[in-house]
Amino acid sequence: MKKTLMAAVIAAVASVAFVGPVSAEYPEKPVNFIVPWPPGDLEDVLTRMIAEDFQAKYDVPAAVVNKPSGGGGPFPGAIEVAKAPSDGYTIGSFVIGVPVIGHKIDIPELTPEKFDPLGIFLTYPFVLAAAGDEPFSTVDELAEHAKSNDVALGHFGAPLAPTKVTLALAKVAGFEWGSEAAFDNLDCNTLASGDADVINTTLQLILPCLDKVTVLASVTDQRIATLPDVTTTGEIDDRLNIGLWNGLFVNKDTPADVREKIIASAMETVASERAQKLAADTGALVYWQNAEDSAARIVADGKALAGINGMLAE
Repeated sequence: MKKTLMAAVIAAVASVAFVGPVSAEYPEKPVNFIVPWPPGDLEDVLTRMIAEDFQAKYDVPAAVVNKPSGGGGPFPGAIEVAKAPSDGYTIGSFVIGVPVIGHKIDIPELTPEKFDPLGIFLTYPFVLAAAGDEPFSTVDELAEHAKSNDVALGHFGAPLAPTKVTLALAKVAGFEWGSEAAFDNLDCNTLASGDADVINTTLQLILPCLDKVTVLASVTDQRIATLPDVTTTGEIDDRLNIGLWNGLFVNKDTPADVREKIIASAMETVASERAQKLAADTGALVYWQNAEDSAARIVADGKALAGINGMLAE
């Protein structure tokens, strides 16, 4: 899968060379990439790589600015991008929630839809994991165990797509979580301490104890390369075929030639050795999905989330 992914990225990079002429004036002043999350996570690390390469390629300062907010809004970083001029000097690095629900949850600055995707470049390696000594190793076995035992779920917050998928998965599998709670961090210690029996977390946080945990499923829209035998939630039920991703976005009025320059640099970054090493080290899916396909994905994910919300409301 990695070879296929890299081939697609390289082909996409090559295709950019044949688009129309780009603006000689852009960029001519500092460019900011806005990340609506604290520094340190995968989207932040990769966006910093993109900014570094943009700066080197075009010889202008490029910086990442973190504007943290909750997973369900109000997305102050996205609001800043929405209110900025449509000139390519303020670029959003957004997770799924911003373009899919930002304009639907009473945030005036984001309504109507303000952004176009330049491309999606990351799928977080979210997984459902349990301690290795639990009496279940699959979702079906978990469901059977939970019928007569309280199973505590730990997650990063109810508004996040992976959490919603995990809660809906219980309904699909025919069981109820004994309890569920949000945690600031979900790693090996969470399972070892018994604070949660099953955690919905990212693979990199449990890599130090991967030989002592059981990964029940991945909450991604394709299997994680480092866990090829682990099924996705979408394979269990196609209504749950959705992952938490991150992409680059600009205001809808941003000129095409400006977009092309940003895209050209970002595509080179995700194909780079250091970006692909990050993918190998963390289990993240790092790639480039073009603007058209990203836009279609946003529409599809919006429908999927609406369906999942409907399942949870039943």
